[in-house]
Amino acid sequence: MAIRKPTAPSERSAVMAEMLAGAGESKFKNGSLVEGTVSAVKDGDVFIDIGYKSEGVVPLSEFGEGAEVKAGDKVTVMLVQLENEKTGMVELSKRRADDKIRWEKILERYVEGCVVTGTIKSAVRGGLLVQVDDVDAFLPGSQVEVTPVKDLEPYVGQTFDFKVIKISNERRNLIVSRRELIEGTLAEKKAELLANLQKGAIKKGRVKNITDFGAFIDLDGLDGLLHITDMSWGRIKHPSELLKVGQEIDVMVLDVDRERERVSLGLKQTTENPWNTIQDQFPVGARVSGKVVNLAAYGAFVEIAPGIEGLVHISEFSWTKRVARASDMLNIGDEVQVVVLSVDVENQKIALGIRQTQANPWDTVQDRFPVGSKVKGKVRNFTAYGAFVELEEGIDGMIHVSDMSWTRKINHPSECLQKGQEVEAVVLDVNAQDQRISLGLKQAQTDPWDDIAKKFPVGSVVKGKVSKIASFGAFVELEDGVDGLVHISQISDQRVEKVRDALEVGQDVEARVVKVDRAERRIGLSIRAMGMTDDEIRNLEADSTGETAPVSAKTAGSENLGGLSAAFDNAFANVEWQPGN
Repeated sequence: MAIRKPTAPSERSAVMAEMLAGAGESKFKNGSLVEGTVSAVKDGDVFIDIGYKSEGVVPLSEFGEGAEVKAGDKVTVMLVQLENEKTGMVELSKRRADDKIRWEKILERYVEGCVVTGTIKSAVRGGLLVQVDDVDAFLPGSQVEVTPVKDLEPYVGQTFDFKVIKISNERRNLIVSRRELIEGTLAEKKAELLANLQKGAIKKGRVKNITDFGAFIDLDGLDGLLHITDMSWGRIKHPSELLKVGQEIDVMVLDVDRERERVSLGLKQTTENPWNTIQDQFPVGARVSGKVVNLAAYGAFVEIAPGIEGLVHISEFSWTKRVARASDMLNIGDEVQVVVLSVDVENQKIALGIRQTQANPWDTVQDRFPVGSKVKGKVRNFTAYGAFVELEEGIDGMIHVSDMSWTRKINHPSECLQKGQEVEAVVLDVNAQDQRISLGLKQAQTDPWDDIAKKFPVGSVVKGKVSKIASFGAFVELEDGVDGLVHISQISDQRVEKVRDALEVGQDVEARVVKVDRAERRIGLSIRAMGMTDDEIRNLEADSTGETAPVSAKTAGSENLGGLSAAFDNAFANVEWQPGN
């Protein structure tokens, strides 16, 4: 006969449950609701007879604070466990039974999608707690309004209708939404508005949102776009300059796209277009006051009436000042006097001028600086062809390089002038229309060429320093600032490939005068002629001018001297001043 080992307590419970089930006691299942009778209340516990072999126990606290429980009372409890592993007793729960009974009643009363009325009890993490009859429902923060709500406290205590959006059996709670009800109502309003909205209608709206390109206006359930270009007849940089969120305004319906449910609105269209009467209000030549509302590199925009702006180009700021940027003379908000120069109604543009409000100093410049008069001024700037001298504020005269020296060939004004230097000059020409004054620096001095031929006769020996080197020869500075040219062929008896190989700037040289051209103000010098006789020098001069000299008088190498005049022409060729350069 086999001997059966003793079973463990847990095994005994399983065996007992199996035996009971087999005996027809299937009602005793964990989680089931059972009816019982209170047999005793002792030390905070309530003992209940459920018809099982042993009594069950329930903490008195589960009956509610101040509850009066006595023997003989009938109660419904939940069977938690037939045999508690620690106490060995039947474990029951009154609280769980009440929760299950209440939840079954909720399932009978509510379904997902139904509408209920509730009062918001308190704010909790993530939303609000709502009292719906005797049930607590959860209202997520995202479901309170159509738009996000940052502060939920003001909703506590208020009563609303809600839509049940989810019934959770696991958590035994309701999740409700106020937003879905609002959206449903708005959808109905939106459809009705779209069906009845007509172009040109004036509607009241509330500014719902502001963007860089415009504002969205709530037309009591339907949003319309008010573009920035339709806000004002004038210029605005950002919609926030005119509108604020929550502001109520009248707008005109410009377009309705029912298929895409889009509405375009206009604010400026609710007022008369000021450009319709602009020519009567601001005729050309009229002098008006205005406020600077915007600055650009090329000019300033001045508002001369609400919604009416004109442009003052930088060229119209001053008769004399050179304005690089509008901000150098004006600031936003400045009040200015302007003159209307032109009106373009079709393109809604007005050209204005500030300088026209003042006298033009160029109208009287010939009276102040007559031709032939001597003037003084400060060298303000250089160009490749001359120097600008400021005669008075905003009035410059120009000294061309050809009018800087009687004696020297000037290639750049910096060779004889410095910026900021005070100079005296003679007015050569005045063109008030083109605002140009031509000045001569050398004309204010005595022409030294009256004595040059006497001072430097052909054949004379001169000394000087090399002042400039060119590919065709070297310029030598003589007395009184007079320059003479040593052509490359006249540097040495030996062939010279490059002038710099034989001479350098600053070098002292000794040469003989071989040519003096009073009309062209040129002096030709020759270093190689230092060993020649006076007759040979005269023959050399004849060769350079194209005259015929006796063959016997010509010296070796003189056959290359016939191009000396051409060399002078290239070296001293004038650079013509082109007006406007």
